[in-house]
Amino acid sequence: MTTITENLERVRSQITDAAKKSGRSLDEIELVAISKTHDAAKVRAAYEAGQSLFGESKVQEARAKIPELPSSLRWHFVGHLQKNKIRHALPLFELFHGIDDVDLAREMNRIAEEQGMHPRILLEVNVAGEGSKFGFKPEKLHQQMEALLSLTRLSIEGLMTIPPLAEEAEASREFFVDLRENRDALEKEFDMKLPHLSMGMTNDFVVAVEEGATLVRVGTAIFGARSTMKMRRASEMSAD
Repeated sequence: MTTITENLERVRSQITDAAKKSGRSLDEIELVAISKTHDAAKVRAAYEAGQSLFGESKVQEARAKIPELPSSLRWHFVGHLQKNKIRHALPLFELFHGIDDVDLAREMNRIAEEQGMHPRILLEVNVAGEGSKFGFKPEKLHQQMEALLSLTRLSIEGLMTIPPLAEEAEASREFFVDLRENRDALEKEFDMKLPHLSMGMTNDFVVAVEEGATLVRVGTAIFGARSTMKMRRASEMSAD
């Protein structure tokens, strides 16, 4: 049985190889270890192996787990954020990967103002148009970007996507290219910088790195199968 340390070394090596292949600097790419459903002991083992950035998709689980671990750990929220969980989530996470509609963004902006916070966010884009997934349709995002930019408490730092589930990693490439091209178009149209592309999970993160990912969300390849198998839709819509 492989250990979490060995798994991390393998994932990091794959990221390094993909970066070299595509002529990218490794400094541009950060690994988010998706620890949802895995207990604090596993997270601690990854931390001791040199991993400091983790991702959770359930606010309640994160509120219980984070206090058990060293304060130097960094946390990203990678799931669908419910409006009634915003107040609890804001103090826990340094980046929210999946802001998926204007109303949610407005509510986050309102609560952030109350709390004196400036959340960093990524906008989730449903590039494949799947009915089962959250996220802005690309054309809608362009139409609603002005409204999002008016929310002065939010720092919009990039885009995120989850491609359709596929057996072959190569099937995800076109969706990663779509996300990158949408990012480039938004930057040009709105004269802004969107430095982050959150894309790629256990089955396709190598392809994502080749296509410009700055954040890859990898869970199963590090921690093994989830200790609690939730609804398939819930696992698909957040991260690996």
